[in-house]
Amino acid sequence: MTSGRSWSTYLVEHYQPGVTAEELERSATAVRDAALALEHAGQPTRFVSSTIVPADESFLCLLQASSERLVRETYAHAGIACDRISIAITTARGGEQP
Repeated sequence: MTSGRSWSTYLVEHYQPGVTAEELERSATAVRDAALALEHAGQPTRFVSSTIVPADESFLCLLQASSERLVRETYAHAGIACDRISIAITTARGGEQP
């Protein structure tokens, strides 16, 4: 992350009943692309990852941003509605050495 900026990690939840796994993947890709476009435009936001849960007709995204407002702006840019945005705390990934 760029020094001098305060970043938080946000977990964004999406529930889309009746949507296929492929459609969920397209939605997650749209969010990633929107975050990348905003990042390239100088907005302090970054897509971290997404997890698709086909059985629940949902997907979860992790983004890092300087504010929840920028997370909402990312989703507006992607044309994707979200159900919930929460600040999240991430831990080390499996397999990483201390």
